[in-house]
Amino acid sequence: MANTQNNKNSFKDGLISYFKGVRSEWGKVTWPEKNQIIFETGLVAIVVFLFTVIVFLLDKIFGYLLGLIAR
Repeated sequence: MANTQNNKNSFKDGLISYFKGVRSEWGKVTWPEKNQIIFETGLVAIVVFLFTVIVFLLDKIFGYLLGLIAR
């Protein structure tokens, strides 16, 4: 029974120590500027759109070529 109590205290102390560490590191984080976030989000959207178009076109091309082979 005493061993179980020690494990609970050890876990609790470890958890408290972990969150204290997280809190201290949180203040060291350098957050990006609003303009940088907007620019990079737009860039990601453009890249995703372009890759979607490329995959769509490749799908149509290969579908057409496979249709020619099936004839």
